[in-house]
Amino acid sequence: MSNGPLSLDTALASFDALWSPRIVTRVNDYDVRVAKVGGEHIWHAHDDTDEFFLVLEGELLISLREAGGERTVRLPRGSVFTVPRGTEHRPSAPDGASILMFEPAGTPTVGDRHEAIPGHIDVTTGHGLGAP
Repeated sequence: MSNGPLSLDTALASFDALWSPRIVTRVNDYDVRVAKVGGEHIWHAHDDTDEFFLVLEGELLISLREAGGERTVRLPRGSVFTVPRGTEHRPSAPDGASILMFEPAGTPTVGDRHEAIPGHIDVTTGHGLGAP
């Protein structure tokens, strides 16, 4: 982690991998991660933590499985949304997007419960900047 300012544009320009978040800083015990996303992630849930999303570029869709059924939240650039803990969800970005996430350090990208993981999903707790 740097002790100086960090441009999110510079951080995002440092990697190309989709669904492979990079940790840009920490706040207490929380990671601030940025990611490039495209296509669909997988249905998954984080049992013990909410998941915060901020769309930096593009548009993110988050499908949710809730007691009343499924719904999809549309997040255009500049929008935020928090998926409540325990809620099954599937982010997607048909045209690609850049996002910022805020979640406890060590939180896996595929949650605690998930469906089969395809090859385009990076199973990680976040990479440092400069990772391939």
